[in-house]
Amino acid sequence: MLDRMTETTAPAPPAPVGHAHNGPHGYASDKEAYLKRMRRIEGQVRGIARMIDEDVYCIDILTQVSAVTKALQAVSLGLVEDHLGHCVVDAARSSEAEGAAKVKEAADAIGRLVRS
Repeated sequence: MLDRMTETTAPAPPAPVGHAHNGPHGYASDKEAYLKRMRRIEGQVRGIARMIDEDVYCIDILTQVSAVTKALQAVSLGLVEDHLGHCVVDAARSSEAEGAAKVKEAADAIGRLVRS
């Protein structure tokens, strides 16, 4: 089974793109909440690794993987909402071209989320 997992490697995530942005990012007001959620997810992932190490029943592990996936999706949706409500809106107010570029950037990011 492990051989099958190593044969299909996921594409590397795109390198972070440094975008000029005046002021804080859209998630800035909720930064601590996002960090808290990510630490909780990190703990869940470590728990899954421990479950595998302890030979826990497959379905129980899959249940935890599903919970982590849903938690990451919730973080993603929050970030998308923050990006649209702050970064995209600010760019659209600045100029039509900047707004269009931010909409395209957001659509591409949403596309990556949907495919994952």
